[in-house]
Amino acid sequence: MLFLKLFRESFIFAFDALRQNRMRTFLSLLGITIGIFTIITVFAAVDTFRGNLQSSVDKLGSKTIYIQKWPWIFGGDFPWWKYMQRPQPSLRDFEALKERASTADGICYQVGLSNRTLKYKSNSVEGAQVSGASQDYNKIYSFDLSGGRYFTDNESNSGSPVCLIGSEIAEGLFPNQNAVGKDIKVLGRNVQVIGVFAKEGDDLLGVSSDRTLLMPLNFARNLVDIESDRYGPQITVKGKDQYTLEDMESELRGLMRSIRRINPIEEDDFALNKTTLLTAQLDIMFKVVDIAGWIIGGFSILVGGFGIANIMFVSVKERTNIIGIQKSLGAKNYFILMQFLFEAIVLCLIGGFIGLGFVYLGTLIATYGFDVKIILDKGNIILGISISVIIGVISGFWPAFSASRLDPVEAIRSK
Repeated sequence: MLFLKLFRESFIFAFDALRQNRMRTFLSLLGITIGIFTIITVFAAVDTFRGNLQSSVDKLGSKTIYIQKWPWIFGGDFPWWKYMQRPQPSLRDFEALKERASTADGICYQVGLSNRTLKYKSNSVEGAQVSGASQDYNKIYSFDLSGGRYFTDNESNSGSPVCLIGSEIAEGLFPNQNAVGKDIKVLGRNVQVIGVFAKEGDDLLGVSSDRTLLMPLNFARNLVDIESDRYGPQITVKGKDQYTLEDMESELRGLMRSIRRINPIEEDDFALNKTTLLTAQLDIMFKVVDIAGWIIGGFSILVGGFGIANIMFVSVKERTNIIGIQKSLGAKNYFILMQFLFEAIVLCLIGGFIGLGFVYLGTLIATYGFDVKIILDKGNIILGISISVIIGVISGFWPAFSASRLDPVEAIRSK
């Protein structure tokens, strides 16, 4: 109880000292405010960016492997000349995998034609992504329909002229109308709309169905060469729940080498891409950004910490005779130390809270003014408060320790 009473009195002394020197207090906490604002702003922006990217990556599937010509490799030493000679995934590869893959829950062959124009009577939509996919597309990707239905097995096998379209395409071709059942012109052919994808919105990887037209693969092969490099053919495999991603990758690598008759001493002539490759690269990138945030904000906090330490030494000098009186009346050394240490901590906390307040204000402006949602989560708030307390302890300890070691007689006699 005695300790708690001393703790409370120390806090009151510190708060009164800050209140009596408002201008000095304000100038002292500017450095801490700027530092906390900088660091937490960077971390909040990075966390928001990371979350948006991760949600985009999750759309690609956490248990999905993409068999492609080009690997998902990043960096300046990318050996493009080696991968350029590889063959594209073929229908033969696709059919063989469908027959032999035991870990796969769904296997889809897919091609894409970018920047196409779609027409319905006098309306047209430019820049659409036209995709052709086999029947298992709905097993590989998770999507919702705002109207209509998905392909039937018979429509996929026979190559029926049907399609599903994204919400933006539906709005552009059929304003205030029901798109299902209408015929649109795609690559010079009439295709019936049987379904409309629910609106998803744009994401950072461009993974969105809003401007996509999806048709059965067997219909697309009548319009274009679906094994051509121009259309980026790929085989997408989603694994069964009971198998791990490593089990899938091991089986698919063995099957593809067998299907393409690759000798044991030869390298793979295909790439097995997975979202973990993207996640690993994103983690590396965000670590660099985090370090940059610490460096930029750290300098501001360092300057603020030196400023607070300087102000605390001035405060000790001004109150030396009061310290002497307190000690002559029985105040212990730790009471004097806590008094000044709390003053430094409170000063840093005030600066930290003001900095967090500016960050929160910035998130509101970004969200409601520019439609850019930035999240200030509890972790960053706790981090800002913790940094403030640590800087307060570091900056205030030596002035507080010096004050606690003053001789009471000499302190009283000082002016």
